[in-house]
Amino acid sequence: MRKPAKKQQQGLTMISWIVVIVFLLFQGVIAMNVIPVYMTDSSVKSILEELPNDAKARDSSANELKTLVAKRLSINSIYTIKPESIKVVKGRGENIVIIEYEPRGKLIGSLDYIVSFKHEAKIPSR
Repeated sequence: MRKPAKKQQQGLTMISWIVVIVFLLFQGVIAMNVIPVYMTDSSVKSILEELPNDAKARDSSANELKTLVAKRLSINSIYTIKPESIKVVKGRGENIVIIEYEPRGKLIGSLDYIVSFKHEAKIPSR
């Protein structure tokens, strides 16, 4: 007489499920720490994109432009960018605003992250 064929195993074992859950939790922790950094950077980028269309920015000197950008960052609750990170370079008929910064933070234990950003905006001067 013939024995019935064994039913093939389906699904994951308990150890496999634990590995998958730990991996997903690790990814979630990374996302919770890094996504706010990119959201802040999105705000910085939008501030710089609006500058060339602003009449007040076009009529400003280099120091006034730096102060204007710092105020707009403060209005948008962006306190991680220091005034030293904002540079204004004079070009031919334009001022170039450069914001370069590196936010750092902790992930888990002794594991840290560093993200580097650099944005520029060219503002026609008077």
